[in-house]
Amino acid sequence: MAKILALDTSTDACSVALEVDGERREIFKVIPRKHTHELLPMVQQILADAQLSVQQLDAIAFGRGPGSFAGIRIATGVAQGLAYAADLPVVPVSSLAALAQGYFRQTNDSDSLIISAFDARMNEVYWGGYSIENALACVQVAEVVAAPEQLIIDGQPLLDNRRWVAVGSGFNYLDEMPAQLTDKLSAIEKDVYPHALDIVCLASDQLAQGNTVSAENAQPVYLRNQVTWKKKDQQ
Repeated sequence: MAKILALDTSTDACSVALEVDGERREIFKVIPRKHTHELLPMVQQILADAQLSVQQLDAIAFGRGPGSFAGIRIATGVAQGLAYAADLPVVPVSSLAALAQGYFRQTNDSDSLIISAFDARMNEVYWGGYSIENALACVQVAEVVAAPEQLIIDGQPLLDNRRWVAVGSGFNYLDEMPAQLTDKLSAIEKDVYPHALDIVCLASDQLAQGNTVSAENAQPVYLRNQVTWKKKDQQ
């Protein structure tokens, strides 16, 4: 069995998780704007608790986004640095998929379509839809960034027969979302975060399939090109 370290800083939460021979542990904190200072000490702590060094790991996984631009850059940089130093493969994992995986971990609900959404600021949300297959979140509705009123799922009749549940801060825009979506939601959980514990779960499956990248090819996924030009464009 593999030894995998996972990191996530894509939201206000900061978490690290470790899988060793199928057993998992996690350190999780909600610490807005403190990820830069806290992430490496958390990595050191979880490895020390397991009496492991980075060189003894088999892979590094990280939440690749979407999410906070600054946050996912932090996790990407640390994952690249650790992997490069120890010559380890990297497993990038969708932060939205991790949110869906966390819902399954908490509820054991494998029948629902899980709609994950983060507040993307600028009156937009990052979102995607997931089913649970063999206890793993699998994308069914492609991840995009869009205005809340544009969140429409169509052309996929297979999904219409499922119970739909909503998770994530993006559903703070619920009143602006179309009834075609909101009328189908049977449960809504807004105050939840992606966990490295769920990233390591998804990464374990990807590693077993050989779906890894090198440290230099581990990249964040923003879903939005507009990052630093907001003020200029709004003037």
